Amino acid sequence: MTTLLELDRVAARYGPVQALSDVSLVVREGEVVAVLGANGAGKTTTLRAISGTVSRTGGIELEGKQLKGGPEAAARAGIAHVPEGRGTFVDLTVTENLRLGAYARRDRSVKADVKRVGEYFPWMVERGSQRAGTLSGGEQQMLALGRALMSRPRLMLLAEPSLGLAPLIVREFFRIVRRLNEDEGLTVLVVEQDARIALAASSRAYVLEVGRVALTGTSAELRDDESIRRSYLGY
Repeated sequence: MTTLLELDRVAARYGPVQALSDVSLVVREGEVVAVLGANGAGKTTTLRAISGTVSRTGGIELEGKQLKGGPEAAARAGIAHVPEGRGTFVDLTVTENLRLGAYARRDRSVKADVKRVGEYFPWMVERGSQRAGTLSGGEQQMLALGRALMSRPRLMLLAEPSLGLAPLIVREFFRIVRRLNEDEGLTVLVVEQDARIALAASSRAYVLEVGRVALTGTSAELRDDESIRRSYLGY
């Protein structure tokens, strides 16, 4: 598979606090890759470094080209970031939220893409005029994913999608992510606290420890190694 994203010794800090020290990883086109680790390991900061929402050093390449600049540059390059906490526009309707996801596009197929997203989330079509702020937490997380899909991204970054959601909703969310990967070849880099579900949804994974990559391997290898599970994955 072709390498889509490559991080080479990426470091990032928040003021005096070093959040990432030396992170190198690769995401190939068409993969779902998980980034795991304890709180404070640097998982979310890794996604922020890629999307340009935190100051970083080191090399980040997308399709062999250096990725520079802030979040607008990342979006133009084809990266969609679904942040922790969903980030829906609560005063806008479901349909308006979806259309905002296509704000940077120049083509005229936005209406068709609302319909396309609706094939994965039929309720968004049925409740398109409902204000996003009245949705449940799980529905808002789904809407954030749908809005990101509207940009037709090359790479989807998902930050802690299970946070605060019931297990049934989390399973449904990851089922749709897997379907998007299988149906459309969507490439996904997901940061997740729930190692079990992340390893079930991904083909490969990286485990971070205090801002560095401690382990990497196929999801099956990490899932089946009892010592790794106990030491790094918490189950």
